[in-house]
Amino acid sequence: MLKRDLVNAVAEQMDGYLKKDVAQTVDIILEAIADSLEAGNRVEIRGFGSFSIRQRKARSSKNPRTGKMMHIPPRKTLHFTMSKSLKDPLAHK
Repeated sequence: MLKRDLVNAVAEQMDGYLKKDVAQTVDIILEAIADSLEAGNRVEIRGFGSFSIRQRKARSSKNPRTGKMMHIPPRKTLHFTMSKSLKDPLAHK
């Protein structure tokens, strides 16, 4: 699903709202989530899941093309955990 698909789905269910207003609302929500994650906070959306930032350690790895060892610096990654109410229906399909 693309962002425009999400906007269309919400706009269909919200009679009386223009798509541009729904799109602006979606943008505001996504920006708020991104800002919170950048600040190091965990974002939890009940019934959907939670987003958090995890720190990956520095490590060494071999370049498969050249065979040379290379150093990979530490970095932050985004982690998503599904809520139980989202996981259960997906597990039984």
